[in-house]
Amino acid sequence: MAASPTKETKRADYASTREQADGAWISHVEDGSPAWEAGLEEGMRILTVNGVELRDIIDWRWEADGRVAELNVYVPEDDEVYECVLEREAGQDWGVDFTDVLFDGIRTCVNACQFCFMAMLPEDARASLSLRDDDYRLSFLQGNFVTLTNVSDEEVERIIECRLEPMNVSLHAISPEVRRSLIGRHAQRGIDVLERLLDAGIEVHGQIVLCAGINDGEELHRTLDWVEAHPSFTSLALVPMGYTRYSKRFSSSFSEDQEASRAVVKLLEPYQRRARERLGITRFQLSDEFYLDADLPIPAAETYDGYPQFYDGIGMLRSFLDDAHEVCEHRQEDLRLVAEALAAGNARVLFVCGEAAEGVIGEFCSAWKAALSTDELNVIPVAIHNDYYGGDVNVTGLIVSCDLLAQLDEDLTNTVVVLPEVMFNFDHVTLDGDTQGHIVRELQARGATVLVAQTSPQDLLDALQTHVAS
Repeated sequence: MAASPTKETKRADYASTREQADGAWISHVEDGSPAWEAGLEEGMRILTVNGVELRDIIDWRWEADGRVAELNVYVPEDDEVYECVLEREAGQDWGVDFTDVLFDGIRTCVNACQFCFMAMLPEDARASLSLRDDDYRLSFLQGNFVTLTNVSDEEVERIIECRLEPMNVSLHAISPEVRRSLIGRHAQRGIDVLERLLDAGIEVHGQIVLCAGINDGEELHRTLDWVEAHPSFTSLALVPMGYTRYSKRFSSSFSEDQEASRAVVKLLEPYQRRARERLGITRFQLSDEFYLDADLPIPAAETYDGYPQFYDGIGMLRSFLDDAHEVCEHRQEDLRLVAEALAAGNARVLFVCGEAAEGVIGEFCSAWKAALSTDELNVIPVAIHNDYYGGDVNVTGLIVSCDLLAQLDEDLTNTVVVLPEVMFNFDHVTLDGDTQGHIVRELQARGATVLVAQTSPQDLLDALQTHVAS
């Protein structure tokens, strides 16, 4: 089965502009594969495998796990259903991909969370951004966090029988009255399902969105005590509630209160210490924002237990800093060649980022200069202030086109602009609906050379190295 996202995962596909598939439609068949030999083609729809109707990719993997698979396949050109038998050698892949991982539609959220980011979007945001998914299958397949409040008893048994783990679960609080206040009237169902999964030994990665004055302080102690008593929780992430200028409920968070952020760090320390003593892992982890807001050092890499919740903002900054050290220690020749090529063209490099990442990218730039013993290298981070969302939104993944184009220089002659790949979804569209191609053309019209790269030091250097070599 698929694994939860790790530090190596590229990124999640937020709010795709594609319409969701209705059925197991084939998107690609590999030449020479068992699927190809059986005559399957793009655009066909697999209805059943060994007599079982397909709800999702999990059913496909579960039912088609052997060396032979009997299919019913719908062929649109003929408007007919045909029987088809696939055969393969041991260890061979079937060679077929689908347009989506869910074949029967996405499970949507039934909650009314106080802190829901979807409720804080501008009115003109595209409709796909308001799709509040809460599908246990995407928790397993893609690492999405779910509340389990809409999971049926049958689906609970499926999770247990198929060992769909780890499950990524939004916990938020344990006291019934606090959960109901935070989540809504279905809150208890989430705990009932979670306890059944934990009793069955299903591994869980948990998340708490911390709201000052609601689920912090003593309530946070109660929640942490509950998690501490359940060994199937292998990690628990605490992330601060974020808000936009469109929020009708919140106008501040931990980002404006250094002492409150430090209190959360201090409260968590004994739980982390006991976990390391008893289990050899930190288990209880804080998002990077808490350390930034508290003005405290980012913990060492071993604190993050292999980064099981990397794309929940847990350890991104530490990973970046360690990667920067690795690059500057072991790739000095690459750094030198890129620096020389930039100097020869009198070029500067702008690393576009959110305000939260400006400091660590600045450290990478400084470390690069120190590694080459020069102050002449013109590489700098450019933090984009998020006017579109406002509030305390400051992460790189939420940069939008209108802010980017408004805040970058009009004259970008002799400038290499490195855009973060994470600001685009898999359709290469930003959250305000602009396309990557349009943004690139706009910046090129100002004289810029535009690169799009993942935001790790290794990837940034690779992108620049490819550019100067071309």
